[in-house]
Amino acid sequence: MAHPYARELGDFLRARRGRLHPHDVGLEPGGRRKVTGLRREELALLAGLSTDYYQRMEQGREVRPSDDVLDALADALALDDEERRHLFTLAHAARRPMPARPDHAPERVPDGTRRLLSVLDTPAVVLGRHLDVLAWNPMAEALLGDPNALPPDRLNMLLLMFDDTMTNSRRCADWERQALDYIGMMRAAVATDPTHPRATAVVGELSIRSAEFRRLWGRHDVRESVSGTKTFHIPEVGDIALDWDTYPLPGNPGPVMLVFTTEPGSPDADRLRLLATLHATRTAGPGRRPA
Repeated sequence: MAHPYARELGDFLRARRGRLHPHDVGLEPGGRRKVTGLRREELALLAGLSTDYYQRMEQGREVRPSDDVLDALADALALDDEERRHLFTLAHAARRPMPARPDHAPERVPDGTRRLLSVLDTPAVVLGRHLDVLAWNPMAEALLGDPNALPPDRLNMLLLMFDDTMTNSRRCADWERQALDYIGMMRAAVATDPTHPRATAVVGELSIRSAEFRRLWGRHDVRESVSGTKTFHIPEVGDIALDWDTYPLPGNPGPVMLVFTTEPGSPDADRLRLLATLHATRTAGPGRRPA
């Protein structure tokens, strides 16, 4: 049976090879081609490897590439720094035997992190390594809705993004970029443990029911952490443009805190504050929290 990290490494190499074209690397296309990207033999030539050796790597067979080989492949594939680190992570893990009993214990949010959430005067959530929503503050509930309205196993950013019942509301101009950010974070998580049951469940479900997810997942993009800007359409107060950033929390791999902010004193800040006030008037008693 193929090593799971070797399979993931092979998938990554194949996706990155398909991204390149002969003219990108100074090669002549040379007649009719059956593939849109580089052929295996072309990539092997660029990296100074035999075609058979490189083919076995893509097939996830028992190959233990040296760091020199990985450097040559990263150069040939024109990987950026994040992709290069991902390549080395997968290859180094493929060299080691799989642990007999991987740690798949449930993720917990430390009390200190919950206290930090409660004092943040801006929307913030804690995401697990597989993008499960583990905790949130009242400002996030005002902005995103009440997570308690969903079963715990559905509180996952990828499952929510590709939820067919939300298709119309999610079709904002930058939806695909946002989806790729979350998919890239999931890819990074899979690189740390390809056999984790939560990753298998989320990716498996979405692969079956969403052709769009299959297309984006097949790109094999990876994100270690992400940031960006998103406009929320809130009928009560109008559009709110917020910057968002992710901050790693203790643990390896560990959860991240996703925080939304806006420029103090800006119209967006005023609308966010109004939204929080409206939410507070609707909520009786202290804000609810995940169990």
